[in-house]
Amino acid sequence: MFSSNSMRVGAAAVALLGLSVPGAHAESLRAALTAAYAHNPSITSALYAVKVAAENIALRRSATLPTIGAATTISNTVASSLGGGGISNTQKAQLGVSYSQTIFDNHKTDANVEQARALVEVANQQLRTTESSVLLDVVQAYMNVILNTQLVTLRTDTVTFYQSQVKASQDRQNIGEGTKIDVAQAQASLASGIASQKAAVAALQAAQASYKHWVGHAPANLSSDFNYGTLIPQTVDRAMRLADSLNPSILAARASIRAAQAGLDAANAEFGPSAALSGSVGPSFSSAPAGNGGGAGFGGTVSLSVSLPVYAGGALGAGSRQASLSAVKSGLDAEAAKDAVDEQVVSAWTALQNAAAQIAAAKSGVDANNLALQGVVQERDVGQKTTLDVLNQESTLQTAQEALITANANRVVAAFSLIAATGKMSPRDLGLRTATKSAQSYTSKVEDTWEDVRSLK
Repeated sequence: MFSSNSMRVGAAAVALLGLSVPGAHAESLRAALTAAYAHNPSITSALYAVKVAAENIALRRSATLPTIGAATTISNTVASSLGGGGISNTQKAQLGVSYSQTIFDNHKTDANVEQARALVEVANQQLRTTESSVLLDVVQAYMNVILNTQLVTLRTDTVTFYQSQVKASQDRQNIGEGTKIDVAQAQASLASGIASQKAAVAALQAAQASYKHWVGHAPANLSSDFNYGTLIPQTVDRAMRLADSLNPSILAARASIRAAQAGLDAANAEFGPSAALSGSVGPSFSSAPAGNGGGAGFGGTVSLSVSLPVYAGGALGAGSRQASLSAVKSGLDAEAAKDAVDEQVVSAWTALQNAAAQIAAAKSGVDANNLALQGVVQERDVGQKTTLDVLNQESTLQTAQEALITANANRVVAAFSLIAATGKMSPRDLGLRTATKSAQSYTSKVEDTWEDVRSLK
């Protein structure tokens, strides 16, 4: 009996430590994060959102850049004279190059371009937020597989232990040292243990499905070892300072303030003057008689217009007020974002400290209850304890072991939650073997105002 219990405790210890099978390939947490980052559609979608936002830079800048076009006009005019002069048929053809440009708009375009650039930064920080959220979900899925795998192992060992207790109680009953009550109690514990083991298997299957969803393939022989390096700050104050300068939610909120201020500048610029230049030049041909303007020719026109708004039905004032309200709102949103991130930092920090304390307490509980179980089994064998005492002590030990398993998983998740809150949940900071997805080169290309001209070559 005692040797069987020792084997059970040894198997549970393997589950608690999350040891890998010798010779088998273990997929590290870093490898799982790398795989998830490479294929996750949410991250790719956020990347495209940055590119979409970048195109607004070119669209808004075009407002003060030249528009040049070429056009050909061919017409045929038929006319008759009331004096009986017959019917005339005149053909005209004209080829021209046109030019138009707003040469001054009271710096409205400058403000719109600045707003577009700020919104690109907002989209870029939202990409970083999506990355952080996805990678944290991967950590959660990874640890859920480890947690539930260990629980399945532990509860399977518990079922084996209860089976041995049922057999032992039946043997003692057969020789007159036990009762039907002992057998019934052992059988009840076995039934409960089997139900608990099946629940753990179901939870593991769900965790494996979640893992495949996030990582892209089924889990195999996971190991939760991870070298955090300097990712985890030593104090909560340090964590708060890092979050203030690196957390993408805060940076996105600050970029939104820039965008709102630029929008206000653009709205106020509507009240000022604007000037536009336009012209056209090209040859023309008419079949009319030379005296009536026929023949070939070459000509052009140029015009300059200056305008100043006087009244626009209240649209200018409404636009300015709306932009001003948006600027105030963006400031309040930034404060709310800062408060939310501060809460995340403190919550993650507290969870990490609590997990460490829970691990220490659970380890002590496992050691103490393991010794107590061995003692109760020995006392039961000499008639000083009952089968119920053994079953109760086994249940207490299992509770402590499950608490240790859960605390170990919670510590890893809390550590990464703190890393995410401080803004360092990025592929580069985590040391993932993959390039960080970025739209920087795309944005630089969009900033090239003469790309359309070069694309004609």
